[in-house]
Amino acid sequence: MSVAPVVQMQDIWKTYDTGAVEVHALRGVDLEIAAGEYVAIIGPSGSGKSTLMHIIGCLDVPTAGEYLLDGEDVAELNENQLAEIRNKRIGFVFQQFHLLPSLDARRNVELPLVYAGVGAVERSARALKALEQVGLSERAEHRPGELSGGQQQRVAVARALVTNPSIILADEPTGNLDSVSTNDMLGLLSELHAQGRTIILITHDQEVADTAQRIVYVRDGQITADSAQNKPQNEVVHLDNAVSRAAGDVKTAEVIKVAGVAKAGKAAKAGKAVVL
Repeated sequence: MSVAPVVQMQDIWKTYDTGAVEVHALRGVDLEIAAGEYVAIIGPSGSGKSTLMHIIGCLDVPTAGEYLLDGEDVAELNENQLAEIRNKRIGFVFQQFHLLPSLDARRNVELPLVYAGVGAVERSARALKALEQVGLSERAEHRPGELSGGQQQRVAVARALVTNPSIILADEPTGNLDSVSTNDMLGLLSELHAQGRTIILITHDQEVADTAQRIVYVRDGQITADSAQNKPQNEVVHLDNAVSRAAGDVKTAEVIKVAGVAKAGKAAKAGKAVVL
């Protein structure tokens, strides 16, 4: 029996009208991703991979075409319903860690649950469990400034896991990490996939993409190749330092909104206390 797709896209277009000219960021994309797959989407800067990530993550909507997420037509959902999907059904991990410096690891992980209305006792327990899953339970009371880059990214992964989402969407998660932390992060994603998680990894780096089960190549707004790769889960991959991706792929404001910490972010910028 075939596994039902968690992501199902048919003839997806995304067009930006600048006034003088129309820019087609995506041009007729067809893509299916089954539950439990580990898929890397790779392409150079300007290829359309980030636009595709935004649509998969319900950060943006297509200009034309059909996108079904877990069988649900995204075009029929209002903004509140899309926000609920981003909060509960998709776990986001970005190149920038986007941790609030005034909060310790546990409270950073709790943030999506705060805005989902989960009670304090339950969200603390779930945050500690998520930190344990990424091997950081002993660092729960440490603030971001007291953690290494790799540890901060693990906290970000724990934050993505805490709502038990159906998809982990990782956008250049190794872009700000050294080679040791890169290997560590990719090993963690492989472990999560081995546990049955659906992982979608966005990258420009072929070596990073090679750690996935399947690779989808994007160029000029179209999928140019889609090859399955069956790699052992315990395969050790040695990588050079990841090159930072082009600026502007994802704005910080979007990330804060996605993680469910918009209110906390505004309070922090205004110098106000964030109470959890």
